[in-house]
Amino acid sequence: MTTTDRYPVAELDNLPEDIRAQILAVQEKSGFVPNVFLKLARRPDEYRAFFAYHDALMLREGGLTKGEKEMIVVATSAPNQCLYCVIAHGALLRIFEKNPLIADQIATNYRKAPITPRQRAMLDFALKVSTTSYAIADADFDELHAHGFSDDDIWDISAIAAFFALSNRMANAAGMMPNPEFYLMGRVPREKKAG
Repeated sequence: MTTTDRYPVAELDNLPEDIRAQILAVQEKSGFVPNVFLKLARRPDEYRAFFAYHDALMLREGGLTKGEKEMIVVATSAPNQCLYCVIAHGALLRIFEKNPLIADQIATNYRKAPITPRQRAMLDFALKVSTTSYAIADADFDELHAHGFSDDDIWDISAIAAFFALSNRMANAAGMMPNPEFYLMGRVPREKKAG
């Protein structure tokens, strides 16, 4: 048995209509269905809860950019050795930051990546939430405040790091593998359609 066989993906035709419609919308927009959707859809109630919280965090307007949110996902997923999240969210990070190198740099060693001191402080804290949350202290908040983060921003950093710690563990346990399409996204210019 391979890791991808551990929990088979759901059949699109057998899914509740709301989930099927959401997955088809994702396919329409991206040109493929990311494996996370079909892997989690085998349990519809959990799928809905997962994506509701994911969207509440990742689509929320606030002090973090879309790129910074993806930096948190990539930086925290790397030490958790979550291949799916590093690759899939690395693709989004490259796209949002318009930088074909940034995801690899952040996944390998964000401290050497060409990011701002503010972003480095954000990732330092996100890693602490993800790996050693018991050690969080007031000094961590003071450091983030000194970089201009509000308490709501710090909540967002914490929630994204914590949510993806769960996601990393479920992806690893379920044998979730990244779609091949993710590997080149944001690395090479898209071909312009003739028109």
